[in-house]
Amino acid sequence: MSAHRGSGGEALYDTIGTGYASTRRPDPSIAARIHRALGDARRVVNVGAGAGSYEPTDRQVVAVEPSTVMLGQRPPGAAPVVQAVAEALPFPDATFDAAMALLTMHHWTDQPGGIKELRRVASRTVMLTFDTDVVPWIVADYLPEIVGQDKFRFPPIDAVADWLDADIQVVPVPHDCTDGFTAAYWARPEVYLDPAARNGTSAMRTLDQALVEARMERLRADLESGAWDAKWGHLRDLPELDLGYRLLVTR
Repeated sequence: MSAHRGSGGEALYDTIGTGYASTRRPDPSIAARIHRALGDARRVVNVGAGAGSYEPTDRQVVAVEPSTVMLGQRPPGAAPVVQAVAEALPFPDATFDAAMALLTMHHWTDQPGGIKELRRVASRTVMLTFDTDVVPWIVADYLPEIVGQDKFRFPPIDAVADWLDADIQVVPVPHDCTDGFTAAYWARPEVYLDPAARNGTSAMRTLDQALVEARMERLRADLESGAWDAKWGHLRDLPELDLGYRLLVTR
């Protein structure tokens, strides 16, 4: 899962991707949903593949990733990879049975164009993205600046589903989620105090880090005083939570 080249001609994750693989480990429950959605597809392209999270090992996979830093974090034996962007996939029409695009579309410079490319090269698309109407507490209470960042543009989920002609599936985030995306630590707020954990989420890494540090000190104070638990402590006992993550699967 990674980003595509921005207006400066550099891949975002060439700057922020260092150490990404250590904090963004596939979560088993999310992986199971993705692999079920792939159905019987044998030839799969993983667009915005990053370090290779969620790539199935029982199919023929080709990865697409623009960032040199992310390419360097792909493990030995990972699927072959092409350095390219979603908006210009270097494959003939109908090369693949399915295209994966996981937590990546919000980085694309031309989102409808990228989706057209996914549909051009594969008959099925499986996309993990966001419903922006759902705002997790880490954003609402501590880092509202995440919303509306130029680097993170989120189309309405219904619009994306229309572009793909896809059904929308809710992807609950488990209590002990191993994939450290922005809202992953919803029941473990102490984890956000760790800079290494925060650096695994691009939405936080690209904010002004002095601001992030100040807000995390406020979170630390709220945890120490009990203010966080007074408001959100009930979340600690939930097995999973809908935080707006959505799986779109073409019909």
